[in-house]
Amino acid sequence: MVPDSSNPPRGVHVGLESPFGKARAMVFPRTVLAGHGVLEELGRSCVTFDFPKRGAVVTGPRTRALAGDRAVQILKDSGFDVAVIEATEATAAEVERVTAQAKQLEARFLVAVGGGSKIDIAKLAATKLAIPWVSVPTSAAHDGISSPRASVRDARGVSSVEGVVPIGILADTSVIVQAPFRLLASGCADVMSNVTATLDWKLAARLRNEEYSSTASTLAEYAAQEIIDHAALIKPSLEESVWIAIRPMMISGIAMSVAGSSRPCSGSEHLFSHALDRVARQPGLHGEQVGVGAVMMLYLHGADWRRIRTALHTIGAPTTARELGVTPEEVIESLVLAHSLRPERYTILGDNGLTRDAAERLALVTGVIG
Repeated sequence: MVPDSSNPPRGVHVGLESPFGKARAMVFPRTVLAGHGVLEELGRSCVTFDFPKRGAVVTGPRTRALAGDRAVQILKDSGFDVAVIEATEATAAEVERVTAQAKQLEARFLVAVGGGSKIDIAKLAATKLAIPWVSVPTSAAHDGISSPRASVRDARGVSSVEGVVPIGILADTSVIVQAPFRLLASGCADVMSNVTATLDWKLAARLRNEEYSSTASTLAEYAAQEIIDHAALIKPSLEESVWIAIRPMMISGIAMSVAGSSRPCSGSEHLFSHALDRVARQPGLHGEQVGVGAVMMLYLHGADWRRIRTALHTIGAPTTARELGVTPEEVIESLVLAHSLRPERYTILGDNGLTRDAAERLALVTGVIG
């Protein structure tokens, strides 16, 4: 593998060629910093990236006070001319608004300082403007801090949209530990669900001859097992817990970059979550929902679903409909609907999905409803 540095602002590109004429491009972050106080390296990192002088920090009202204003000051101290763009929820309309504002400001790079929604908004705005961006998470609710995928809500529900990976990631554990622990537990559940996503991918490779990457799958499985194996060490108000969890989350993002799709980290459990987003009156957090979905989908695969349920319970993530804040009927309806949301993505749910009776039995046997 030979790195291609012809386009450094968009990340590190790796091209793979063979005598058979096949080729694939993979894009990775150039710099990944994780640990206590790494926010202070933001200015030096952006200088290293050779960013133009004018940029913008995309953040929210609460995260601005937590780390956004500090990020602006660090960038200004390093000679950058930066403005602040306050964003709200990750909707298609908000992405368009932030994109338009960044263009009006003539921003040549973006720094996302916030939780998952602010990172997803900046990711898609940077993609639309063809400019680089840096990920500075203030919480770790899912693996989007390093992945090329973004979750955006529209009239139909939540959609997964392709974006570009950040050129740099600065995950300051002293900042992330201040976020509600529920968000970290959700992020851990999201990574654990890689177990079912990779099983679905292998199934699709066997039955549909779908293109499969053992490297991407191994990375995703490793990330999931790291969380499962260390579940007892992930606790509220403990910065060490953030340190344990953040690396597997970033590895999940890298797995998707290797695969060139979300396949290694998104399978039947994500289809269940997307269906629940449409069906439930008050859906839970994304990671919480895919965690519960993973328990049920592992049962369908004939795998050890109890192990992941125990790990979720140990961390404090939901394992039942009641803990998710949804009704048994909403769970059953989502299970029946799930297979139809991405028919091109073959999973254990098959082409025809589950009958209502099968869905109800699945949820009962795994204890999701009772």
